[in-house]
Amino acid sequence: MLPDLPPMPDAALDPLPYEALLERREAAAVDLVVIHCTETPDLAIARGFGERVLYPSGTGNSGHFYIDRDGSVHVYVRPEFVAHHVRGHNANSVGIELVNTGRYPHWLHSRHQAMDEPYTEAQIQALLRVLAHLQDTLPGLARIAGHEDLDTDTTAASDDPMLRVPRKRDPGPQFPWDRVLEATGLQRVP
Repeated sequence: MLPDLPPMPDAALDPLPYEALLERREAAAVDLVVIHCTETPDLAIARGFGERVLYPSGTGNSGHFYIDRDGSVHVYVRPEFVAHHVRGHNANSVGIELVNTGRYPHWLHSRHQAMDEPYTEAQIQALLRVLAHLQDTLPGLARIAGHEDLDTDTTAASDDPMLRVPRKRDPGPQFPWDRVLEATGLQRVP
């Protein structure tokens, strides 16, 4: 199993209560990082969602790293554990959540699908530091994707079940993909 990785400097280690219940994994298994946005107004609400127990194992849905608007980095699940953050790709990926309102609080309303809050410069600088740290500590890390790239399902709109809306749209159109790809050299998963 993957031993404890070196902690990221300047990141606050604040593990979720169920972190020890999550499956540990081999370092070689991690080849993908998935970028999310919390779709919540603040970090405290995002933390509350992460603490919810949703599975018989006593665990819930959460990313590994959370980056607040001020650029502070919080580790809720260390990368040596498999977190539940994207369907079908948890075992081989690390999830990074950027605090952003996204479609909050009407995520599935057909007329509330715009994601127009820009990410702060402090968030993007912190994200680049997190990605550099992960590339230093996870030698197989070669690919990057947005949540919307991997979870492409649609669902009935909350205001009109005859309409379909994307389940996931994050990190959304405000995310600076070109800048991140150029800085990291990671390959974006189509």
